[in-house]
Amino acid sequence: MIASLEELIEAVKGMTPTPEHLEQQRRSFVYGNTHLENELITREMVDRAAESLARGVTRHLS
Repeated sequence: MIASLEELIEAVKGMTPTPEHLEQQRRSFVYGNTHLENELITREMVDRAAESLARGVTRHLS
């Protein structure tokens, strides 16, 4: 492995992701998986659904 890559890997081993970063990862995962099943799904739709869920809104999102 390239030395600089090994250094980067070692540097991030002790890092803890922020809640914001975890939310970004979650939304990216949701988008990736739902878009595979339905190409009409957009990142904006995922963002709207996540924000509605965070506010406690449970109605159908379109």
